[in-house]
Amino acid sequence: MAVAHGQRVLEAGEPLASARAAMILLHGRGATAEDILTIAAEVQQPGWAYLAPQAAGNAWYPNPFTAPLESNEPYLTAALDMVSKLVERVEARVPAQRTILLGFSQGACLTLEWAARNARSYGAIVGLSGGLIGPDGTPRDYPGTFDGTPSFLGCSDVDPYIAKERVLQAGEDYKRMGAAVTVRLYPGMAHTVSSEEIDVLRGLVEAI
Repeated sequence: MAVAHGQRVLEAGEPLASARAAMILLHGRGATAEDILTIAAEVQQPGWAYLAPQAAGNAWYPNPFTAPLESNEPYLTAALDMVSKLVERVEARVPAQRTILLGFSQGACLTLEWAARNARSYGAIVGLSGGLIGPDGTPRDYPGTFDGTPSFLGCSDVDPYIAKERVLQAGEDYKRMGAAVTVRLYPGMAHTVSSEEIDVLRGLVEAI
């Protein structure tokens, strides 16, 4: 177990030093690194390193992802910095094109926002029940391009925390930035990760 930005990082699969590919997994509010690593267990592949940082107090930032950006500071900036440091650590061993960035719920919002602010070619970006951070109408003039990065956004169409419009909007923003986007809304699903989403993730893993 390593520490990034004062956070512990749970590791599974191949040690990073010898891995050929990597996945960074960000858990949701009230959850743990152990919880999100159950997703890694479902798509375990030889040669993959799985890294899941643990948020202090089990939350990356205090308020909803749709709240004014300043209301989630300084926690949001600290969380984004933590992802930057973790990606840097991974990239010292595994190129970005063989790294999948994945998050669920609050972790999905953080994943999508961090990747948009650091757009380039990644192995894949997976946002499970999430959208870009900030109130409706936040300008999305991110500078980079995803250069065809496969990006999957899945969510319930009646998720109590994530309005489907925000998922669709994030998909549009990612498309505009050159990602190869798939958005799937699952009718009546609870705030959870579905077996279909796991199947999609397995396909993304196998493609790397």
